Amino acid sequence: MPGIYVRDNESFEEAFKRFKKQCERAGILSEIKKREHYEKPSEKKKKKALAARKKALKKKRLGERKK
Repeated sequence: MPGIYVRDNESFEEAFKRFKKQCERAGILSEIKKREHYEKPSEKKKKKALAARKKALKKKRLGERKK
């Protein structure tokens, strides 16, 4: 769990900004979004396959542009 110590003469906004950045680095926000709704294993598989298909298509398109 990320935590910060507020420095002397540091404003709340600056301390909060450091805390948010630390949470982002730890991957907490992405984990929360991932766990927000239950996803069945079959839905996870479909999403993963779709993402792989999109990535391959994008890679193919970029390869054609270079030629």
